[in-house]
Amino acid sequence: MEVKVINSSRFDLPSYATVGSSGLDLKANIEETLIIGSLERCIVPTGLFLEIPLGYEAQVRPRSGLAFKHGITVLNTPGTIDADYRGEIKVILVNLSNQSFSIEAGERIAQIVFSKIELVSWVDVNAISNTDRGDGGFGHTGR
Repeated sequence: MEVKVINSSRFDLPSYATVGSSGLDLKANIEETLIIGSLERCIVPTGLFLEIPLGYEAQVRPRSGLAFKHGITVLNTPGTIDADYRGEIKVILVNLSNQSFSIEAGERIAQIVFSKIELVSWVDVNAISNTDRGDGGFGHTGR
């Protein structure tokens, strides 16, 4: 799949880190160091503008290292980027740790994954089929 991109940042385009990677790392397109205090959130620009083909979406997801080591995650994970969106890709980060965290220009802050989507057609009915699970949810099967 080809995705048209405008890169208004001074950094290279995202690339796959390994041959088995499904996500591409997004970099912070900022001029100065950004400090995220404990339990604070912020929007970080990437300088990327995409033209995603119809039938696909992009999802912005946390980087596992930032999440585990520093408590930095994507607040609305996964953040969905629709095929008809043409604005700059920005990442909503939140600091869930008890210490401030600094982000430098060009730092890898999140990853983006592209997925094929299926559109649904609703069928309005009066009843749906039963299953063994039924309406059990939110941990109904145990721990």
